[in-house]
Amino acid sequence: MLSEILGVSLGVLLVALGLDLFLVPNKIAAGGVSGLATVIYHLTGAPVGMTMLALNVPLFLLAVYRLGLRFGFRSLYGTVSLSLVVDALAPFLPVPTHDPLLASIYGGVLSGLGLGLVFRYRGTTGGTDLAAAVLRTYTGANVGQLLFLVDGAIVLAAGFSFRSWELAMYALITIFVTSWLIDQVQEGISYTKAFFIISPRAEAIARAVLLELNRGATAIKGRGMYTGEEREVLLVVVNRAEVTRLKDLVYREDPRAFVILADVHEVLGEGFKDWREYYRR
Repeated sequence: MLSEILGVSLGVLLVALGLDLFLVPNKIAAGGVSGLATVIYHLTGAPVGMTMLALNVPLFLLAVYRLGLRFGFRSLYGTVSLSLVVDALAPFLPVPTHDPLLASIYGGVLSGLGLGLVFRYRGTTGGTDLAAAVLRTYTGANVGQLLFLVDGAIVLAAGFSFRSWELAMYALITIFVTSWLIDQVQEGISYTKAFFIISPRAEAIARAVLLELNRGATAIKGRGMYTGEEREVLLVVVNRAEVTRLKDLVYREDPRAFVILADVHEVLGEGFKDWREYYRR
């Protein structure tokens, strides 16, 4: 529990830095409650953090009413602490750049890393993910689509409010960078590869993988839809350093083998990451 609170706290700090250093001073409203709070701040002068909290409280209460108490302490902690940290740090932080492109990229990087950590440690910072979850109970629509619509509406509102479609376009850059980094932090940077190997010599290839690479291989039953032939598909997961060795091994056993190579973001189990590492987070 302590490690999760520390993880959420570090994530909240990074998000707050992204907002205070880059996004809010440069009028980049990259969707979400923080984006709406940024618009309100520049129009009225209301503190960003307190505005976020004021917007999140009814969302949180509505989410509890519609979805039950499944958000837990970490969600409430992340929501409240982000609002407090944003306002606490704002008076003491310099604005390192007024270039909107740099601000949109670096603000997106800090926000993405921070939100990725918050989600990785099973917390939330409230905002439009709560709004989307609540809207889904009324409409039945996909949460991802609802998030896109809600965030898109906030970006459009910022463009109208600031009378600058360039700022709206910079906000879209921030959303893209943030979303990509959230995925990277949650899934992990790909250090492993998955091979799908289709060959009539699957048995020989699997034996070579076991003996020469000391890796496991899983045979999956398959059937060619054109030929109608039954054939085994080998699934082999290796690290980056073993990719070339496995390609050479497959070519040696069957130069006509059909091979599909895919990125794998996280592998849990023997020979890779121990499950205990996952639950120690």
